[in-house]
Amino acid sequence: MLITKLERFIQEDIGPDDTSYTILPETWVYAVVIAKEDGVLCGLEEAQQVFDYFGLESNSEFKDGDLLQAGDMIVKICGPVRDVLQAERLSLNFLCKMSGIATLTARCVNLASGVRVACTRKTTPGFREFEKKAVRYGGGDSHRYGLSDAIMIKDNYMAVMTIEEALKAAKQKGSFTKKIEVEVSNSREMLSAARAGADIIMFDNMQPGEIVECINTLNDLGLRNHIILEASGGIVDTNITQYAATGVDVISMGSLVHAQWLDMSLKITTK
Repeated sequence: MLITKLERFIQEDIGPDDTSYTILPETWVYAVVIAKEDGVLCGLEEAQQVFDYFGLESNSEFKDGDLLQAGDMIVKICGPVRDVLQAERLSLNFLCKMSGIATLTARCVNLASGVRVACTRKTTPGFREFEKKAVRYGGGDSHRYGLSDAIMIKDNYMAVMTIEEALKAAKQKGSFTKKIEVEVSNSREMLSAARAGADIIMFDNMQPGEIVECINTLNDLGLRNHIILEASGGIVDTNITQYAATGVDVISMGSLVHAQWLDMSLKITTK
């Protein structure tokens, strides 16, 4: 990450008056970050950037994307105790949050049985690049990084224009390299989008049975080919298999980046 971004994170965490830093002795220590549950590792690169910033030595036998087991010693650190403890929380925040996202993503990818699993733009302000990176390390797709990556015609567009009007304008104003996606909530909207030339159709907040009926309609009318079909809205790890069985190409899940953090801790050791 850029040094300016790292320094903003450090400044936020330490604040203007870290009194606890001043009461510590000037002692050199060893420390280790330990995994307390199984999962997929992510955030190690960022954590080691934190350690490097504080002038600490760190080494690891792991890399981002590796499988973890409870008890694994992820990274070993040595340096002045004051600096170790100032680096502790920020490094763990990266590791625990990003590993939690990667772990949930890997579970959902496995449950989806070959259907692409993607995250969304429902991310934490200022932390999007790290959340989307964690999804990728879990085997998922980052979807759009920002509004400029694709043209998405959503329900609020349809409040002021028709699907046909929106698609016509998108094709006129957008580059030929940029895909156009239309969010639909029923078969009528789906057919309008398909006939008007959408590249991607997103079934938004539709039940698996409704999606199956829509896809069957597209097949019957010869409109299925060359359209990417995506399911989104209310999809979590407990119902993803039902959506994967519908015949869609992509399942997008805002819930991926809201994953529970993977439990880890930093402990000072004798060596």
